[in-house]
Amino acid sequence: MPKFIFITGGVVSALGKGIASASIGYLLENRGISVTMLKCDPYLNVDPGTMSPIQHGEVFVTDDGAETDLDLGHYERFIDRELGEANNITTGQIYDTIIKKERRGDYLGGTVQVVPHVTNEIKERILKLALDTGVDVVIAEIGGTVGDIESLPFLEAIRQMRLDLGTDDTLFIHLTLVPYIKTAGELKTKPTQHSVRALRDIGIQPDILMCRTERELGLELKRKIALFCNVEIAAVIDARDVRSIYEVPLRFHEDALDGIVITKLKLKAGSADLSAMETVVERIYNPRESVRIAVCGKYINLKDAYKSISEAFLHAGAENDTRIELAWVDVEDIERAGSADEILDGMHGILVPGGFGERGIEGKIACVGYARRSGVPYFGICLGMHCAVIEYARNVCGLAEAHSTEFAPDTSAPVIDLLPEQEGVVNKGGTMRLGGCDCRLLTGSRVHEAYAADTVRERHRHRYEYSNEYRKLLESKGLISAGVYMKKDLVEIVEIAEHPWFVACQFHPEFKSRPGRAHPLFREFVRAALKHSESAKEEE
Repeated sequence: MPKFIFITGGVVSALGKGIASASIGYLLENRGISVTMLKCDPYLNVDPGTMSPIQHGEVFVTDDGAETDLDLGHYERFIDRELGEANNITTGQIYDTIIKKERRGDYLGGTVQVVPHVTNEIKERILKLALDTGVDVVIAEIGGTVGDIESLPFLEAIRQMRLDLGTDDTLFIHLTLVPYIKTAGELKTKPTQHSVRALRDIGIQPDILMCRTERELGLELKRKIALFCNVEIAAVIDARDVRSIYEVPLRFHEDALDGIVITKLKLKAGSADLSAMETVVERIYNPRESVRIAVCGKYINLKDAYKSISEAFLHAGAENDTRIELAWVDVEDIERAGSADEILDGMHGILVPGGFGERGIEGKIACVGYARRSGVPYFGICLGMHCAVIEYARNVCGLAEAHSTEFAPDTSAPVIDLLPEQEGVVNKGGTMRLGGCDCRLLTGSRVHEAYAADTVRERHRHRYEYSNEYRKLLESKGLISAGVYMKKDLVEIVEIAEHPWFVACQFHPEFKSRPGRAHPLFREFVRAALKHSESAKEEE
């Protein structure tokens, strides 16, 4: 039986449980211990697929087609393993399963209750993940904050798992806040004490405390926390703020967190070699070059809506020894300005990401047009590819009415149209084209050179696609079909040969980028932006 680490959070949300969980996973994997990760989300949605990115952040799509919490992106990037549907549990999923069982009569007329039915369903899913993956350790992050009513069933389930499995096979880690009060000039431990007390009231005594703080705790403060929270001094970990999330596992290792986990769970482990991550962090902190890249979207009020894109740029910047200065451009500002020229002037690269709905579409199309005309490197992702095709059809091919039927159902030139299998679909959740698909690359194309492969597998999340009815016309005018999903003959990538670097793809490459192994398209896009920057300097 694998061993289990349960990570909870207290005091406030947004302390970084996902990064902490992923960092522990990285450290264990680095020492030869196989790990899988699990995110337990307390909301009643079945998955985040129908939730607003402005409220929830990005939807991270796994290769098996699951729409999951963005923390799964952190998990994949840190432990470098592909995760799937089983790695994200929501309260909505649990209740949906239980209600279906009750309707079938599976409970033989018994009263269905939170304990034991809901908690048993949670435990069964955690155990099934462990057995199906065959890993040494399952790290389960419990979403929400201790004290939230929504999280109680998950907390009760993991409390029971310690009773079932014992202390050698389960470990409780609690992430809490030690705030610095500027007027008093002190770090305060009382919020942590109250948080642990609330956890103990539920029946869970943490084995390790990770104290999120902006200043060093110091030995005396650690002693105080250990005394009042009933943990060993060595198990009070200084989770100090750092400039990059990729520094977090390095700091945890300095505080011997991985050694404490290994000892408490009686795991066999090799020595740590963190040199690869140290190199990534060094390049992020001390790059030789810098470029300005505009991310032209409509969810920019919450940067987490583009979390994987931000991380992919960090990876690509590190590989190019370049700092990426991201300019977050609201495409509705471009619509109000009537032109993208002034807002995008001075950018070394332009990226238009995915999205849904008509709001801001003409602003995105204007960004594409600016990049195409001015020779600024352009990268379009999902809706960013749709906008590229629309702009090209309108302004190069003479199809003035070109549009997507997503936004203009009656357009006379539907260059982007609904996938045939999407016709008649009523339920919105989990019904798009989702997950990994193989894409054959055109020999000699930019993307073929970037990937150094003939076929690649990338992840999708969309309902609309480049219409084959207009493919020959656009190709004849110079829009190259550089990647095709052969099974259904769908264009997945377009590029313009005469442009310094103009690539747009239907899939989401950001989901597969890793620290130390940037996604090829992001790597080459940054390289093109760097070249454009150098050319601009020469002209000055």
